[in-house]
Amino acid sequence: MLTFGAAGGAHRLVPESDLTHAPAERILNAPAVALLVAASMPALYLVQERLPDGGLSLAFRPSSLWNGQWWPGILTSMFVHGGWAHVAMNAVGALAFGPPVARLMGGPKGVAGFLLFYIACGLVATGGYGLIHPASYDSLVGASGAVFGLMGAALRLLGRRERGLRSLGDRRFLTSGAVIMGVNAAAGLVGLAPGMEGAQVAWEAHAFGFLCGALLIGPWARAFESRRDPFASPPDLRDPDV
Repeated sequence: MLTFGAAGGAHRLVPESDLTHAPAERILNAPAVALLVAASMPALYLVQERLPDGGLSLAFRPSSLWNGQWWPGILTSMFVHGGWAHVAMNAVGALAFGPPVARLMGGPKGVAGFLLFYIACGLVATGGYGLIHPASYDSLVGASGAVFGLMGAALRLLGRRERGLRSLGDRRFLTSGAVIMGVNAAAGLVGLAPGMEGAQVAWEAHAFGFLCGALLIGPWARAFESRRDPFASPPDLRDPDV
């Protein structure tokens, strides 16, 4: 999100006939809902560019939490961005970290669950930033908080061998999370926002989104997880025995 000033095991042999009739693997194997979220960002930015104020009225200002001037901004700010570079980074992030979360939730109920999860992380990210900067009139825009929520959830999903999630105390999760948050804080404190003149990285919002995703994926998985574990490899994939 951006702010702008108020201004190895034994291998099993596979018959050649099975390989001949094996279905072709898709180049892009992301679930449709994750693709939709990523594709919506450039599509919405095209609309935003044509708004009279460039979408600034849809941004979130932390002070609005206390003076009530524009409460809807806590939600609408997720759907506007600070430039094409901002759009591209968030779209790539959603495409990278959305699929593991989307695969966890199967069927129409799972699609709804994924979208609600994405929005919930974005709301917590934006609201958390507002609590830390209650007197700020800067404008906050972008879906980065929601994308960081997908990242936090994905880190607890990736590499698991059973239906359970990686625990919050898992060394690999903690190490990955610490590196990500360190880079995130450094980018924010340095003020690095490539390609976006006059913008600053709202790293605190990213941190709130990441923590929300990492914590929320547990109860969300119990409520929306598909009966078939999307991360388990069925025998017909001819994976190595472990």
